[in-house]
Amino acid sequence: MSGDAAIDAAGRPFRLEYGFGSHRGLRRQLNEDSLVVTGNLFAVADGMGGHEAGEVASRICVETLAAGVRQVRDDLTAEDLQRLMVSADEAIRRVGGSRAGTTLAGVAIVREQQGLYWMVFNVGDSRVYRLSEGRFTQVSVDHSEVQELVDQGHLRPEEARRHPRRHVITRALGTGEASEADFWMLPVHDGDRLMVCSDGLTTDVEDEQVRAVLSAHHGPQDAVDALIDGALRAGGRDNITVIVVDVEDTASEQERVVTSPRAAADEERQTTRPRRDTVDEADAADGEQEERP
Repeated sequence: MSGDAAIDAAGRPFRLEYGFGSHRGLRRQLNEDSLVVTGNLFAVADGMGGHEAGEVASRICVETLAAGVRQVRDDLTAEDLQRLMVSADEAIRRVGGSRAGTTLAGVAIVREQQGLYWMVFNVGDSRVYRLSEGRFTQVSVDHSEVQELVDQGHLRPEEARRHPRRHVITRALGTGEASEADFWMLPVHDGDRLMVCSDGLTTDVEDEQVRAVLSAHHGPQDAVDALIDGALRAGGRDNITVIVVDVEDTASEQERVVTSPRAAADEERQTTRPRRDTVDEADAADGEQEERP
């Protein structure tokens, strides 16, 4: 699914275009991932706890965030978001008795000193990436045993991907002692593309492949669909959830339209990308993939 939202920063209008999707994968009976998309908040929660406990934990998490953001609307601040994450942690603990938990990663548009910023946050090993001016970076840092080994120099990043304890996380909402989130503030720039995902994507799709897909697909929903397809083709070992958000400075776009010559009809056809609604022949032959919600 896809959508867009308009946000104004001190008279400079921005437009956000986004796509999102989730799939239970090819080996799991339940999809314990949940996501929230509100127009100024984009987040993925990956539940854990076995049976349906993980699904409940991730759902409580995103519902708490969504309800809180609706109350403040466009005036979301970093302090608001931190309070909502504490509320989500407490709500999960009440319902799950500290036996169910969830990771959480996402981005939110927040106002600081009359400017707009991305507030990137994460607890656990769901991730946030940014593609900006040709540079592709992982913004968030995993809270996991293997990440600690990488940070200490005992493990190379490429080894961490296949380490037997790569799924052991050190922080989560709703369970354990450590539930604090990490935060980063990034200015909102025209042309930025941000991606939020559960580890079901990054377990099966390497970062360079992710970068290639994000760079190759113009529409956010097309990129989401291609990333989920890629994870399924690689085995689909876990639930897969992806959100892609694009930033467009609409004032700059209007200036380009006014000052640039109109493209010829042939050029317009070449730069128009139709939405891919059909399943690849390889997908149809696979027979294991289910239709996305």
